[in-house]
Amino acid sequence: MPSFDIVSEFDSHEVTNAVDQANREVSTRFDFKGSNAQFEQQEDSIVMKAESAFQLQQMLPMLYAKMTKRGIDIGCMESGNPQTTGRTAQQTITLKQGLETPVAKKIVKLIKDKKLKVQAAIQGDKVRVTGKKRDDLQQVMKILKEEELGQPLQFNNFRD
Repeated sequence: MPSFDIVSEFDSHEVTNAVDQANREVSTRFDFKGSNAQFEQQEDSIVMKAESAFQLQQMLPMLYAKMTKRGIDIGCMESGNPQTTGRTAQQTITLKQGLETPVAKKIVKLIKDKKLKVQAAIQGDKVRVTGKKRDDLQQVMKILKEEELGQPLQFNNFRD
């Protein structure tokens, strides 16, 4: 029976490459000369450090551009509020991976509302969709691509 999984994930190695490229660009840009502006990657977040909140505002589009060039959907990034302490400012950007339960339930409800001949089941941080026909599964993919769920989705583990 054909099936596929709906997931929301990113390649952490590509995130590392994008952060390295953004650090390189910050170090070579004229308006950042002499400042200690940098990006630091942690487990599931990126911390931007600069001398002012204005520099943080300039650094964020740089990071987004590098992520997009590396094939990472910026919808998985959630930026926090900048905090200024004395002479430094920093901002944390959280990277979301995996489908949260409310989003997974919304996906299952959306699939059931379309009355297609497929079954959707939540399995941890992914949703498995099974059906008798490949065409039905492809139609589910098309529906989910058109829908705005607030999180980037990928379809993998397609089996015939």
